[in-house]
Amino acid sequence: MLSEAGAQFRLLFSNPVFLACLFSWFSAQFIKTVIKLFAGQVKNIKQLLELLIWRTGGMPSSHSALVCSLSTSIGIHAGLNSDIFILSLCFSMVVIRDALGVRRASGVQARVLNEIGESLDKQDILSFKPIKEVHGHKPLEVFVGCFLGILIGIAFSTK
Repeated sequence: MLSEAGAQFRLLFSNPVFLACLFSWFSAQFIKTVIKLFAGQVKNIKQLLELLIWRTGGMPSSHSALVCSLSTSIGIHAGLNSDIFILSLCFSMVVIRDALGVRRASGVQARVLNEIGESLDKQDILSFKPIKEVHGHKPLEVFVGCFLGILIGIAFSTK
């Protein structure tokens, strides 16, 4: 049983589609971290680790890189006319649209609400605890993420 699970993990980690997705995500996060380091926006090791692994927003979009590498590598392996490629392409469009629109808009709204809340808190009108500001992406950040993902998808899918 354990050897079967090990074999399944070996298959997963040798799958070029999976590897392209994983590598594109971490590449985008690494680039984002390096940019923030050079800009002096990383204050401690906790922020550094959050940037490398999880933090959203910024240049380039790791979400866009991942879904574009997914669609690219599936398109190369299964063909552009395959159902799975069409599914991955539609999924990519939803993720990219969300990165550009919904998450960015909610982040802007959260920032404005925090400014209003802090102002009301300073005036002792109400006690305010800031809400999380979700960072969406600017179009250039999404474009660079898509470009990175396509390149990585091609690199992992060519023989």
